Amino acid sequence: MADKNIFNEPLKSCCTDPLTGFYRDGLCRTDTFDSGRHVVCAVMTDEFLQFSLSRGNDLITPRPDYRFPGLKAGDRWCLCALRWKEALEHGCAPQVELEATAIEALNFIPMNELVKHALKSDA
Repeated sequence: MADKNIFNEPLKSCCTDPLTGFYRDGLCRTDTFDSGRHVVCAVMTDEFLQFSLSRGNDLITPRPDYRFPGLKAGDRWCLCALRWKEALEHGCAPQVELEATAIEALNFIPMNELVKHALKSDA
């Protein structure tokens, strides 16, 4: 079965620079090997990165051994669904690229919350 986004359409790429996704293929797709459910395509903010760090998940420091470049504000990244939800509860959830967010995110996060945090286009 093809990977689907929250609209039950083909999942779009979240980001290839930096290369994101549990499988580092640019897609926020998941399977049984991904215990964190890296399914939310989000645009990093300094506020979220500091929040994540305060929770023991340093997304700022590069970790080449895990093919992790370290993130900065403006980078897109496949976040764990529960970390995004926790950030939502603390008022610092980053914006979401809906078409690149996997349908599995809906197992953890209500659709209306994802839509409220949809990435605003410049158009």
